[in-house]
Formats: sequence, structure tokens, C-alpha cells
Amino acid sequence: MFMRWLNTIMAVCIIAASLPAVAVSDENISCLKDLLSSFEDQSMNSQDLAFFLATHNYDAVPAGSRVKVSLDGAVYMLIPNGDRPGLSDIVL
Repeated sequence: MFMRWLNTIMAVCIIAASLPAVAVSDENISCLKDLLSSFEDQSMNSQDLAFFLATHNYDAVPAGSRVKVSLDGAVYMLIPNGDRPGLSDIVL
């Protein structure tokens, strides 16, 4: 029983290691804009937006009513849109 469990864990680890890793450096501002424009949520605040972006492999942290995103060596500030289309506006 223990060996079967161990073999299963080893197989999962091998499969996970062979999957391509998504790195933040592979993302660019165009991909970020596409992601932000493809969803709408009027109730999303800066903490929700930062969490959403972090789950999509962006380096995002809430900063008051804005979200700070580090991308390709630049820092962008995002402001949640509320009732306007998309999730946020990007300001530098």
C-alpha cells in the first residue's frame, strides 16, 4: 500500500515538473490589457483586483485604492473600473 502511494506521488511530481512553467517575465503589457478587458466586475476593489492578477501570475499588490503591478521592469498602477467596461484602467 505504501509503495503504491509513493509511486503515485512520484508520478505526479514527474508530470508537474515536465509541464511548462508560466513566468511573469513572459507576460507583457498587451497580455495584461487583454486580461483586464475580458472581464467585468462592478464590485471589485483593489484587494480583489490584486488577488485576481496574482492568480494569473502577475506581481500585483494592493496600494490603497489602486493596485501596483510590476511587469517587465516597469511598475504600473491600476485603478478598478467599477461600473465602466473592463476590470481596471492602467496608469503609470
